[in-house]
Amino acid sequence: MKRIFSYLMPFRAAIALEMVIKVLGTLAELMLPWMLQVILDEFVPAKQMDAILLWGGGMVLCAAAGLVFNIIANRMSTGISRQVTQRIRFDLFRRVLGLSSAQVDGFTTPSLISRLTSDTYHIHEMIDRMQRMAVRAPIMLLGGVAMTLFLDPVLAYVLVLPLPFMVAGVWALSRQGIRLYTSTQTAVDGMVRRAQESMAGIRVIQALSKVSYESERFDRANRETADREYRAGLLMNATNPLINAILNAGLTGVIVVGALRVNAGSSQPGAIIAFLSYFTMILNALMMVSRIFVMLSKGIASGRRVAEVLQAPSDMEVLPIPRAPDDAHIAFEGVSFSYGKAEKDLYNVSFSLQPGQTLGIIGPTGCGKSTLLRLLLRAYDPDAGRILIHGRDLRSIPAQELHKMFGVVFQNDFLFGGTLADNIDFGRDLGRDALQKAAQNAQAEFIETRPGGLDGHIAARGSDLSGGQKQRVLLSRAMAGSPEILILDDSSSALDYKTDAALRRALAHEFAGVTKVIVAQRVSAIRHADCILMLDEGCVIGQGRHEELMQNCPAYRTIAEAQMGEVE
Repeated sequence: MKRIFSYLMPFRAAIALEMVIKVLGTLAELMLPWMLQVILDEFVPAKQMDAILLWGGGMVLCAAAGLVFNIIANRMSTGISRQVTQRIRFDLFRRVLGLSSAQVDGFTTPSLISRLTSDTYHIHEMIDRMQRMAVRAPIMLLGGVAMTLFLDPVLAYVLVLPLPFMVAGVWALSRQGIRLYTSTQTAVDGMVRRAQESMAGIRVIQALSKVSYESERFDRANRETADREYRAGLLMNATNPLINAILNAGLTGVIVVGALRVNAGSSQPGAIIAFLSYFTMILNALMMVSRIFVMLSKGIASGRRVAEVLQAPSDMEVLPIPRAPDDAHIAFEGVSFSYGKAEKDLYNVSFSLQPGQTLGIIGPTGCGKSTLLRLLLRAYDPDAGRILIHGRDLRSIPAQELHKMFGVVFQNDFLFGGTLADNIDFGRDLGRDALQKAAQNAQAEFIETRPGGLDGHIAARGSDLSGGQKQRVLLSRAMAGSPEILILDDSSSALDYKTDAALRRALAHEFAGVTKVIVAQRVSAIRHADCILMLDEGCVIGQGRHEELMQNCPAYRTIAEAQMGEVE
């Protein structure tokens, strides 16, 4: 939470000014019952009309000052909380983008989404309400008690007596509320995950007539969230009845004792009326305190969740590893890796590529093809072995420098809503000629036939494009930046054989000097590679050129025969 409150430091001057304005407005309100008591007990019995009008005008001025000062302070608090939350949300989003893949796996994507949305909203509400009520409520509470002591100490003691019991009860409820609201946000994470999965797979759900099934699954997650929110709200809502019960008991005592004192001549009726007005102020102040504790419970629980991400240490540090005497462009040396650190997902993978060579990777689903690419991009660090680029260990290359080397098309990549030019350029400020050349190399000639060409708009996720069109736009993006290493993860699976062959020719001629790593299910896409890895259950069971694997690797030969009709 210290990290969250540090965002308030740049606004400390504005907050101090707002506090002063809030104090002045609250003090003006506190003067009203006392002025009413003076009028009723001193000027009304004496029928001093001029004094009544003068003090009445003073009450109007105090009421107007309280109104204006509170409006100004509330507008300032809203502006400050909005700016603070904007900065928190921006830093949180930037930190999320900087998390390693292992950290994202640990937090989970739905949890990160809910921290960016509902948790930052709770923080906004906490900061705003704290500025509005954290000054007003204590001043009104303590000021009201002080004024009642000034008016009638005996009655004040009767009213103040229950306050310690209220404070203890609210404190105990609030501590339990923080735990319950943390549990509620965890349930929100699960509901967001369920909704995200269903929306991503909505076409499959409709095609398989599983709308009712998915609705029931979401309903279970929704009910769990609602139940936890209900338990937390039920607990925190107990503060208002608790305060009312204790204060009303005190009020009853005040009225009884006040009546006896007025009857005995020890107090004046105006003092009793003013006392009841101050009692109303004290009651409202305590209600504000209870709401503060509710907002604090939510805000602290959400602040801790946000701070967990903001303070997450970087586990991809750049290490001072000396350069190895290696002239290979890419080299894997005995690389092993496991996601769960139990069973190896990749085991003892070794190969090397010279500049301009092509590596083909093939194997059954789940054999570690995409994992190998993630290690090459340093989404994860290997558990054993090392990965070198130009003799430099990946762990010694800064992320920005490393990622500029690559042009990448992932197996499940994305397009965002906007123009085709923006999707291909992706914020790199590439020239128009570079975009057109990349689209030509990616065989994306359909762009010219679309309305607007490169400046034509596409829907979010490219939902108005076919599978083959999406892949060609993604290939254009990867090729446009003139990378020195091109990674293609099953990026031509939706292309017909003619387009696929034209793409391979373009790669061979236009990117002859670029080192290429191609993951494919078709043997035809990698048969001309300089080195082919045949993976199975994370192990390399065949390595070499196409002709060598046809002779020495039965699994590769089986795939080739099934796809291409080749025989030994």
